[in-house]
Amino acid sequence: MSAANTDDRKSQTRRYRTVLTIAGSDSGGGAGIQADLKTTSALGCFGMTAITALTAQNTLGVHGIHAVPPAFIENQIEAVFSDMGADAVKIGMLFSPELIVAVARQLQKHAARNIVLDPVMVAQSGDKLLQDDAVDALTAHLFPLADVVTPNLPEASVLLNRDIDGEDQIASAARDIARFGSRSVLVKGGHLEFGESIDVLFLSEPQRCLSLTGKRIATANNHGTGCTLSSAIASFLAQGKDLEEAVRSAKTYIGDAISAGAHYRLGKGSGPVHHFYNIWL
Repeated sequence: MSAANTDDRKSQTRRYRTVLTIAGSDSGGGAGIQADLKTTSALGCFGMTAITALTAQNTLGVHGIHAVPPAFIENQIEAVFSDMGADAVKIGMLFSPELIVAVARQLQKHAARNIVLDPVMVAQSGDKLLQDDAVDALTAHLFPLADVVTPNLPEASVLLNRDIDGEDQIASAARDIARFGSRSVLVKGGHLEFGESIDVLFLSEPQRCLSLTGKRIATANNHGTGCTLSSAIASFLAQGKDLEEAVRSAKTYIGDAISAGAHYRLGKGSGPVHHFYNIWL
């Protein structure tokens, strides 16, 4: 390439693919806002944040939660959309009904698009991250705005008030959760203790279910997998992939991140995945 062509490329104005993540902070760095920013960065997007709660957290569990006032969450979202906008939005930990309503109000105000909702209810350690009375607010106010909702099996069971096991029940659960109004639902089957890791994606239009299988990886380093997967979906949507392609690409990314992270040890409990495996090992 000539020097003139190089100078031309440098002078061209370029734009970032932007992802706004609305979620809680994990002081241990493996999940939440921290995992979201690592994921979006690893996948070539520019990450922005609206922090809903601070957690005192490590690989052993959650030791404290300090919720951010709803009005300040709205201020954060307003600041991002009024200036930079967002090609996609990932929503994670919301904690209370008041926070949920505040987030929904801002997303509607700014006509947010490519919304990925991870209905975070319980941490990997078993600690509760969503108040009991917040589930109804979540399904009423945010599910109808979402392009894809990504519950794991325990979360799907709470949403539907029934036990779920086996691939057929996962597919049925995905269809039933879609009745809350989202464009699609990805039920993650990683909690099944046998066979391959099976996720089921239900697309409302046209109505069809897709089974996405992956190798089950034996590792204690599975902290933040749900946050990472949903952030990856948002990143691929921000880049212009369609919903099915974004989910498939994100499934590949999280599988590789878990596999690469299995070789590391950090902390005394559930360690993180390796978000930057494609950059350094």
